Amino acid sequence: MQRFAAAIAAGFALAACGGEQPTDAVITQSGTAPPSDQERYVAAAESAASLDSLGQSFVKLALALGEHDPAFVDAYHGPTEWADATKTEARSLEQLQMDAQGLLISVARANADEETVRGAMLEKLIRAALTRIEMTQGEAFPFDEETRLLYDAVAPQYSTAEFDAAIAEIDRLLPGEGPVHDRVDAFRNSLAIPAEKLQAVFDAAIDECRARTLAHYDLPTDEQFSLEFVTDKPWSGYNWYQGEFESLIQVNTDFPIIIDRAVDLGCHEGYPGHHTWNVILERDLLNEKGWIEYSVYPLFSPLSLIAEGSANFGIELAFPGEEKIAFERDVLFPLAGLDPADAATLEALNAMREKLSHSRNHVAREYLDGRIDRDQAIEMIMKYRLEGRDRAEQTVRFIETYRGYVLNYNLGRDLVAGYVERNSSDDENAWDAFETLLKTPLSASDIAAQ
Repeated sequence: MQRFAAAIAAGFALAACGGEQPTDAVITQSGTAPPSDQERYVAAAESAASLDSLGQSFVKLALALGEHDPAFVDAYHGPTEWADATKTEARSLEQLQMDAQGLLISVARANADEETVRGAMLEKLIRAALTRIEMTQGEAFPFDEETRLLYDAVAPQYSTAEFDAAIAEIDRLLPGEGPVHDRVDAFRNSLAIPAEKLQAVFDAAIDECRARTLAHYDLPTDEQFSLEFVTDKPWSGYNWYQGEFESLIQVNTDFPIIIDRAVDLGCHEGYPGHHTWNVILERDLLNEKGWIEYSVYPLFSPLSLIAEGSANFGIELAFPGEEKIAFERDVLFPLAGLDPADAATLEALNAMREKLSHSRNHVAREYLDGRIDRDQAIEMIMKYRLEGRDRAEQTVRFIETYRGYVLNYNLGRDLVAGYVERNSSDDENAWDAFETLLKTPLSASDIAAQ
């Protein structure tokens, strides 16, 4: 369990025992008796009330920042009057900076007597908002410092020799003339889903992702999503959570959609990924516990590492071992009119490409820290992400738009996988550990310590 679990459990125990003061109270060295159970219970209640107030202030701060930084608020399903007031009572970035600094001091004081998992995350959310305010004002941070402040995470340093070794394996899998990335691009494009089959393939993939998730989780009966195909985006898929257990899932069709992306996006954007995570947060933290700060999802915050990491790990959780390629080969390939005989090569290729998953972090850090220029970044993405030039340019556009956010996908996946493996002994326990992670406000450093 998380490091704050003992404090939380103690709070529940004190409430259960009725708050009677022990008759054999111990006197401390200062000459005063330690607080009674009742006093501790009252202090915990006052701290919760304080965090409720700070949570409200954070939501309003996030909404106000969203007026200056449109990408900051990814989703909001709190009181409409707060959103309306943000537009009519605009605050300058300078005012927001001072407000964030004040909130940071206040939440640190609220956490001083009894640190809670809620308060610890709220403090990190406020610090991330303050950092984003400073970035919106023009302040630049080195890649590692930016990701530490925003996501509570720093990517490791990488050796390109490890990436080169993985590329050599792929070279042997897909022999031929020309650069490896061209051969990979050609093979994967040969497995693109025909445009007229997209809806049917994605419906089948998402239905299977949902069925596998509902076999383990009791989600609200009215949870639902709608699916749209869009163009001209820097991303391949996106979940826009609407609140009240509903999501809009968009899939970008700027480039051919390869058959394996149907399950990937179905799990990542839907079940047990973003949609499932947002539903659980709204149901368990916002509605049941009244933690108002979870009415807003600030994209550039520690929540995103959990969001993206759990969404990526959710693919292998829902389809362990050979189950994903078996489903694709037996169901999706025929549905798309593709040759199932290519499924084995695709699976082998994807296993090798996984060794390159952190290469985007390396390129992003080199590019954003000014050690390489844009053209060099595109070339490195082509080489180490095994993408054609058009896709590589889209990847660089994503880096330019979202900056250090890229580490949330791969480093986040690694941290979530490690947490689940350490806290489970079999497949069913893995789903339980994953659910605990989804509903517990833990950041990257918390997860790494479990």
